[in-house]
Amino acid sequence: MNEQTSRLNLIVLDMAGTTVADGGLVEHAFSAAAQRLGVEPGSADHAEKLDYVRATMGESKISVFRHLFGDEDRAQQANLAFEEAYGELVADGRIAPLPGAREAIERLTGEGRTVVLSTGFARTTQDAILAALGWQDLVALTLCPADAGGRGRPYPDMVLAAFLRTGAVDGVHQIVVAGDTSYDMLSGVRSGAGIVAGVLTGAHDKDQLERNGATHVLGSVAELPDLIARAEA
Repeated sequence: MNEQTSRLNLIVLDMAGTTVADGGLVEHAFSAAAQRLGVEPGSADHAEKLDYVRATMGESKISVFRHLFGDEDRAQQANLAFEEAYGELVADGRIAPLPGAREAIERLTGEGRTVVLSTGFARTTQDAILAALGWQDLVALTLCPADAGGRGRPYPDMVLAAFLRTGAVDGVHQIVVAGDTSYDMLSGVRSGAGIVAGVLTGAHDKDQLERNGATHVLGSVAELPDLIARAEA
């Protein structure tokens, strides 16, 4: 295998918890959405649903709401309410890049690699985050579940969509996936990515990440460029 065909040239990065610090906004926005659908804050029902939201961090939000609220109409209502609440929190300045994240992305792109940002949020929410951070032009491609046929993590669809759309590498073994949740790890493993890196800046701990297939666990995404360089050495 020559050097070019072995280079890890496609990097698929999660957003909230991996490259973006959102300070628990998912939980705040979920609580607002659940209350709109009649789930009382402080109730056992609310606590049970919030536990499920925490356990499924990284999954497509509409999929989470389908599980929690049963029928499609209520799930869509909840998803819309969640998007509105999250968007308001983002507009209030409650979001920031994780330390070293932008620098890591710029280093990776400067090395000739293609970086893709992916999320379990809907496109409107993803765009609000990118705009708030000034990241609209930071990477070649951004993906949400709807961009990959509707299935979010733990399915590999967004990673494979990045592979197909960018044409950046010859095989899936040249893909690097990084995220902060078990579902990020599962999607990376199922896609066949050569490196599936968990980061400890978000929802899940080292044990959860490794149990779900992390090949490496990093303190943060800032460490990723050096990991890739070592892997290629």
